[in-house]
Amino acid sequence: MPRLLIAASGTGGHIFPALSIADSLNTDWHVSWLGVPDRLETNLVPSRYSFFAIHVRGLEGKGFRKLLKLLKLVFATRKVIEIINLEKVQIIFTTGGYIAAPAILAACFCRLPVILHESNAFPGRVTRLLGRFCSIVALGLPNARQTLKGCQTLVTGTPVRSEFLLSQKLPDWVPRSQGPLLVVMGGSQGACGLNLMFRKILPVFLDAGCRIVHLTGSNDEVKDVMKHPNLVEKVFSNDIPSLLQHADLAISRAGAGALSELAISGTPAILVPYPYATDNHQDANAAYAAEYGAAIIVQQNLESSLALEEAIWRILGSKLFPERITDDFLFEMNQGMKRIAISNANKKICELLREQIKK
Repeated sequence: MPRLLIAASGTGGHIFPALSIADSLNTDWHVSWLGVPDRLETNLVPSRYSFFAIHVRGLEGKGFRKLLKLLKLVFATRKVIEIINLEKVQIIFTTGGYIAAPAILAACFCRLPVILHESNAFPGRVTRLLGRFCSIVALGLPNARQTLKGCQTLVTGTPVRSEFLLSQKLPDWVPRSQGPLLVVMGGSQGACGLNLMFRKILPVFLDAGCRIVHLTGSNDEVKDVMKHPNLVEKVFSNDIPSLLQHADLAISRAGAGALSELAISGTPAILVPYPYATDNHQDANAAYAAEYGAAIIVQQNLESSLALEEAIWRILGSKLFPERITDDFLFEMNQGMKRIAISNANKKICELLREQIKK
C-alpha cells in the first residue's frame, strides 16, 4: 500500500482540493496529513486521516521577526523529516501555502518525490520559490505556467468534491417561488466586505422577485437578519454543489477553489476579488474567467454596491424582464464557464501520484 503525506493548511482553497485527492485514493493508499494547529484542517481531517500538526508561518516581516520565522521553518522541516520516517512516507502531495515549504524541503532531504498543486492563476510565493524542487507542479489554471520558468508543469485543473460531478436536487430549505435564484458566497471564512456590499442592494432584488441564498461565513458582523420569504441567510452550507447547479447567478470571491466549482457547475458569476489577497492573486483568477466571458468582475470599494447592482441587472435582466430584454447573458456566461471547466482534475492528479510511485 503506497504511503502518502498530504501537506495542506489554512483556507478551504487549500484543504478541500487535498481532501478530494485523499478521498479518491483512500481505499488503496495509506494517507497521513500535515497541518497547522487551530486552522480549518483541525476540524476536517483528524477523524478521517492520521493528522500531524507543526508550527510554521510565512516569512513576512523584517529583521529579528523574519529570522525567528526562518528558525521556525528549520525546526518545522526537521519535524516533517521525523514524520516521514515514522509514517514511512513514499511521496508528498501539497496544495501550496506556507506549510508546503517545510514539506518540500524535507522531501528534498529524504529524496522523495513531491507533487505540488498550484490552483491560482498567479502562483503563490512558495510555489514560485520551491516549485523547481518538486517532481511536478500541477496547475489549476494554464496561465500560471508563465510565472513558473524552470518548473516541470502540467495543467490538471483543481480537484472538486465528487458531488459537483453528479446531478443534485435543490435543497428543501431554498425558497420555491418562480424567480431567478441568486447565490451569494464569500468562501470558507466568509467575506464581510462582500456581505456589506450586497446587503445595501438586497431589498431591490427581493422586490424584483429574486430568490436569494446568502452564505455569510462565520465572521459576518450583522446579527439582525432581514426576514423575507424569498431570502435565506446561513453561515455555512454543505449543499454548495446543489446550490451552484441550480443557481441562475452566483456572486463570489475569486478564490481558485470557488472558481473551479463555479466552472464545473456552469454557473454564471459576478466575481468580487478579495482586495487584500496576497499578490492580488484573486484578481488574476477573476481576469482569467472574464477573458472567457464566464464572469463579470466588480471591485470592492466605497461605490461598489452600485456597480454590483448594475451587473446583476445586466445579467438577470432577461429573467426578470423577458418582455423587454432579449440579451441572454446567462447562456453566454454558462458557455464560458464550461469552456474553462476541467472535470477530471482528481483523476489526473491521482495518476501523477501513481506514476511517481512507480518511478
